[in-house]
Amino acid sequence: MAGRWMTGKAAVLLALTGMMAAAQAAEDKPLWELGAGVAAFSFPSYRGSDQSNNFLMPVPHFTYHGQFLKADRHGVRGSFFDSDRLDLTVSAALSPPANSDDIAARTGMPDLKATFEIGPQIDLTLWRSASRARFVKLLLPLRAAFTVEGSPKDIGWVFHPKLNLDITDLPGLPGWNLGLLAGPLFGDQRQHAYYYSVAPQYASAARPAYEAGAGYAGMQYLAAVSKRFPSYWVGAFVRYDNLGGATFADSPLVRQKDYVAGGIAITWILGESSTRVKVDD
Repeated sequence: MAGRWMTGKAAVLLALTGMMAAAQAAEDKPLWELGAGVAAFSFPSYRGSDQSNNFLMPVPHFTYHGQFLKADRHGVRGSFFDSDRLDLTVSAALSPPANSDDIAARTGMPDLKATFEIGPQIDLTLWRSASRARFVKLLLPLRAAFTVEGSPKDIGWVFHPKLNLDITDLPGLPGWNLGLLAGPLFGDQRQHAYYYSVAPQYASAARPAYEAGAGYAGMQYLAAVSKRFPSYWVGAFVRYDNLGGATFADSPLVRQKDYVAGGIAITWILGESSTRVKVDD
C-alpha cells in the first residue's frame, strides 16, 4: 500500500507482494506474468487498536509491462508522464472491513467498511546507481478515500510522503532484494473522523465523545526482503507504526500508539507472455 502502505491490511499485503519483484537494470522481461500464492500476516484491527488479528489468505501474482499501464513491485499504475527522474502515476489502495463488535474499543459503534483510495502520485528519483539496480526515491501519493458499499461515502483524503530505498542483490545474499520505506501520514478531518471520532450517541463513561481533527497521523517504517526463484517468489516484511503526536492521539479509540506488524508470502508463476519487452526500473 504502499498505504498506503495505507492503514489497512490489504494495502500492506499489496505492497508486500509488489516488492517481491527484483529491482534490476534494463532487461528483457515477459510482457505479463500470472500466478497465485498464499500469505500469512499479523496486523492490529486498525491503526491505534490494541487488538491484533492473524490472517492466512490467497494472493494473486500479476506483472504487466505495457507502455502506459504497468503492474509490478511499485503497484498498478498508469504512467501519464515519464522522465529519467520524475514519474507521474495513479496510486490506489484497498483496506478491508472491520466488525466493531469484535473490537472492544468500538463495541456498539458502526462497523468500519472496506475502503478504496485513488489519486495521483509523483515519484522523484533522488539517487540511482550506475547499474540502475539501487535507487532512492521520494514518493508523493495523494489519494481520495471512499467506503466500499452500495452507496459509497466520501471519507476524505490521505497524503503519505515517504522515502523509498531499493537494493538488489544484497551483499553476500545474491538474488535477495531489500526495500525500505519511511514517512509520515496526513489526513483531513473526514478521514480521521471516520476512524477516531466518537459521536455523542456512542459515548460512554469509558469512551467519551470525541471529534478528530485534520493533520499529522503518525509515522510508518517498513522493511521488506524478497527473492525470485525460477518458478516462484518469496518475500517477507515488517512494519513499525507510531502514532505519537498524531492529531487524534488522545481519541478514546486509540488504545496503542505504536506497534509492529509483519507477514510472509509465496507466489508461484503459472504462466507468462511469449512477448518480451525492455524493462528499465
